Amino acid sequence: MKKGLLPSKVCVVCGRPFNWRKRWARCWEQVRYCSERCRRSARRSGAP
Repeated sequence: MKKGLLPSKVCVVCGRPFNWRKRWARCWEQVRYCSERCRRSARRSGAP
């Protein structure tokens, strides 16, 4: 699959766009953060 055809989302913490990754294949609907760093900072700040 070409990278341009992959689905993308916007990180709820930093606002950056990020693309689908193979490791997220089963849980793409639940993915909200672009990285582990954003996921951790969301937990610290109390963001959903």
